[in-house]
Amino acid sequence: MHTTPLYRQLANHYLDAIRSGTLKTGERFPSIRLMMEKHAVSLSTAVQVCRELEDYGVLEARPRSGNYIRQPDTLPKTVVSTPPPLDTGAYLGIHEQVSSVLKASQRATIKVNFASAYCAPELYPLKILQEHMIKALRQDQHLLGVQGSTGGNLALRNILARRALTTKANLTAEKMVITNGATEAINLALRAVTQPGDTVAVESPTFYGLLQILESLNLRVLEVPATAHSGINLFALEQLLQSPERIRALIVIPNLQNPLGSIMPDANKARLVQLCAEHGTVLIEDDTYGDLVDTEQPLSTLKHWDCSDNVIYCASLNKTLAPGLRLGWISAGKWHERVEMLKHTQTRGCETLSQLAVGAFMKTPSYERYLRRLRKTLTQQRQQISAAITRYFPPGTCVTDPRGGTLLWVELPRHYSAMALFREALKVGIQISPGDIFSNTQRFDHFVRIGCGAPYSPKIDEALATLGRLLENQR
Repeated sequence: MHTTPLYRQLANHYLDAIRSGTLKTGERFPSIRLMMEKHAVSLSTAVQVCRELEDYGVLEARPRSGNYIRQPDTLPKTVVSTPPPLDTGAYLGIHEQVSSVLKASQRATIKVNFASAYCAPELYPLKILQEHMIKALRQDQHLLGVQGSTGGNLALRNILARRALTTKANLTAEKMVITNGATEAINLALRAVTQPGDTVAVESPTFYGLLQILESLNLRVLEVPATAHSGINLFALEQLLQSPERIRALIVIPNLQNPLGSIMPDANKARLVQLCAEHGTVLIEDDTYGDLVDTEQPLSTLKHWDCSDNVIYCASLNKTLAPGLRLGWISAGKWHERVEMLKHTQTRGCETLSQLAVGAFMKTPSYERYLRRLRKTLTQQRQQISAAITRYFPPGTCVTDPRGGTLLWVELPRHYSAMALFREALKVGIQISPGDIFSNTQRFDHFVRIGCGAPYSPKIDEALATLGRLLENQR
């Protein structure tokens, strides 16, 4: 006989109390210690209850304050007793504000850019890459006169396949394709497994560029709630997968999700792969940020748990090594031949020079030493910017604390407008990413994504202070 775990029983108990209004939104949730005393449970059980509720999207942790019940309009639609309908019609296309934000940013004169997910140019090993390029040209004077293969340089693919072993992913160099960044990789994956009109699920919030890709391919978008604690809400996803309308593919960033910075626990990764396989939903993994995680031991990828060849693995060096090279790759498994032909049709092969330079650098010990320095630098920059946000932004502002990467996801008090802040900041040369562009819904209109890729400086400090003053004007 199946017995519901105690932590889940307690989580359901509190969910019922929230739905009935016994626990009201905005109220402080019982502390870990109080739950231990009240229910006579262990510390680990009490912690699991909080994590379960946070995954459901009904609980939020406020730094140095405790846990609070989320506001009504931020509660995910999935916190219900029966599976919600798959109303994909509400998610067609992309919110018009995405295009307007990008156009406004392009027209403005930017002095400080917090909208970028890249590192500052001086943090990348540009001189080393230039030296490897010069060496490659000297060794083959006809290099620029020969078209590269569709799959890409085999030596680089072998290096990438060997590096993937550290993430417990078994990739084959012969079944990898070098792409023009992760953007092309995801495009190829979607074109290989979907048709116009198909439904594709994404995390919510998600990278706005992904929403643009889906719109360009005429695909229906279904948003699945995600949290900064553990990424996509598996409880919500499982309900949606049970809908009569098929979800053809799901795209996720399991390690340092953009914009949340979340990292999926291994148990969630394994369950996610299993769920998608059971329901015939192709799982597309974007591992662009994996190498920026603050740990010497690489995190596992979803591909590690893929026993049915249902995960398409996409990655890129754009954030970790050199954005100007636009080097990414895709390992599509049973869809490899389809992807390879689509790549040939779409852009032919990627140029060879950058692949040779990157491969030469990545096979040396210097590459790992570079990554360690970069992670350490980014950790310091995130901490400095987070501290400044705490100093300058309104009381009640919450900031994520990701375990790596270049991004912070900032929640302003509910009555503040991120879009209004974006427009006013742009007037004084400061660019931010308002939460509105990370979803087709209005659930993130008081959130801001802040990039931490540049070394902290008086200029950055003053820009953050200016953002704080602009928010004061909204009161």
